[in-house]
Amino acid sequence: MAPPPSASLPLQQRLIALAQTLQFAWFVGHLTLLFCIFRYSFSYITFNYYSRWAIFSYRTAFVSAAVTYGIVVYKAFRARSRAGSRAQGGVLSLAADENVQYLAMALVWLFSPQYPLAMLPFGVYSVFHVATYTRTNLIPTIQPAKQTSPAPGASPSAKPPANPTAETIGRFVKEYYDASMGLVAILEILLWGRILLSAIIFARGSWILIAIYTAFLRARYAQSSFVQGQFSHLEARVDSLVGAQSTPPAARQAWDTVKNAARSFRDATDIGRYVHGAPAQKKAA
Repeated sequence: MAPPPSASLPLQQRLIALAQTLQFAWFVGHLTLLFCIFRYSFSYITFNYYSRWAIFSYRTAFVSAAVTYGIVVYKAFRARSRAGSRAQGGVLSLAADENVQYLAMALVWLFSPQYPLAMLPFGVYSVFHVATYTRTNLIPTIQPAKQTSPAPGASPSAKPPANPTAETIGRFVKEYYDASMGLVAILEILLWGRILLSAIIFARGSWILIAIYTAFLRARYAQSSFVQGQFSHLEARVDSLVGAQSTPPAARQAWDTVKNAARSFRDATDIGRYVHGAPAQKKAA
């Protein structure tokens, strides 16, 4: 992230300088997304899914998500253009970029029927993005570290004392990041099951949606150790249930068929073999 404005400027000028950056728009987008999820939750609890406020909150959440990931994709593209580098692998290389994948899914959810569960993975990411930006940019802008004379005997290069709020946010991010990424993986897998149920009952647009989301989840599996871990955990749980003596042989055979089909699909859709071994692009902070 870009450093905060100079502490020598007055507070008003520091805030104006911060607000004029593209990164601040990215931050506002994540903050808006969290607010929309919070507002939509009230409509969801009261079963007013299709009220005017519910629809507005739901659609605005994905507009915000599309804006935030669009900013990241734009900045990455601009950085590559300035460096004069050329993308390897063409369209497949572009599809391997996680930011592009989430941008595409945000647009898909924006124009699809409501799936409230789809907002939650974006919301979890936004919590950490907002927290990180607040710690590294917002707090240093509002409360810059005071430059004090070093104590007698202290090193002249000693860093000024850190802001307690920023330190607390940093500990929160460090402590809960891995668990939250595991939660995101669980939510994304559950969302696939939710779409599958819609496809089974032939809900409007569900078959097209499950095809798109299956491709997205397959890409997430290839790039995220958290998704891989949750799939392995799910497989182990079902193996344990199916392996019980009371389980009918037909159920065991059906589960083996599902596993073999899933593994065949995984092997056949390994994008790495088509991108000349190019590493997947990780999602930027």
